[in-house]
Amino acid sequence: MYSRVLLACICIAFISSCRDVRIKDHAEWGKYFDKYGIKDAGFILRDNNHESVYYYNKERCTKRMLPASTFKIFNSLVALETAVAPDDQLVIKWDSVVRDHTEWNRDLTMREAFKASSVPYYQEIARRIGPARMQHYLDTVKYGNMNMSGKVDEFWLNDTLQITPDEQTGFVKRLYFAELPFSERSQRIVKTMMLQEQTPEYNLYYKTGTGKIGDKYIYWVVGFSEKIEHYKEPEGSMNKTSVRNYPYFFAENFEMPVSDTSKDWFRIRIDILHEVLKEYGALPK
Repeated sequence: MYSRVLLACICIAFISSCRDVRIKDHAEWGKYFDKYGIKDAGFILRDNNHESVYYYNKERCTKRMLPASTFKIFNSLVALETAVAPDDQLVIKWDSVVRDHTEWNRDLTMREAFKASSVPYYQEIARRIGPARMQHYLDTVKYGNMNMSGKVDEFWLNDTLQITPDEQTGFVKRLYFAELPFSERSQRIVKTMMLQEQTPEYNLYYKTGTGKIGDKYIYWVVGFSEKIEHYKEPEGSMNKTSVRNYPYFFAENFEMPVSDTSKDWFRIRIDILHEVLKEYGALPK
């Protein structure tokens, strides 16, 4: 009963957040998940240029789940804002614990740790920030359910903190326009850390996340794309060519059994992201 009431409340929030925009269900996006045998999936896309929201699987797009390593976006912002990290070159020494992710087994800067998605690095960042300051920013931003009970270096990994894909897109949209309650500098640095693909035709910014709940892994991709268009200025401006960036904000989320190692799900989530964005027109085909 409680879960149904919670879902209804979240759905109302979802509709409310999109009250002044067009909302459309894209059931056909399911084909990109179906071809890999993915059954539990959701995708939401906010087209800022047309003030529209498009989604596949509304129920999942309004369901709160642990953010896993997508929380590194938020964690980085707080670290910069509180000067725990003076900049993205803050080095944290390797603790000498050998882990399966070999790229974590060395000293890392924050920019390197973000790219490698180093959990130990960001756990240390969270410890340095401390629970009081972390809770302050969770409340101020209204990030998901704002729950960080328990250890300060585990709450985004153990299903304590939860956020919906819809809320994720709202969060990165505010980041893109520097509308979060952080300095412009902090938001600008984190945006540059999110840049994963840069071409003359588009820029793609995102953070992935993978979390384990019971016998399933949850796979996230959260971020935004910029489609770049070149155009000529009106006559009388010396035929000057200008550039215009069109932003699109997205959150992709699906789950698969831990036991299913038949495919590279880490790569597949990026492939699906490209396919959906291309079909919609947020990336060039």
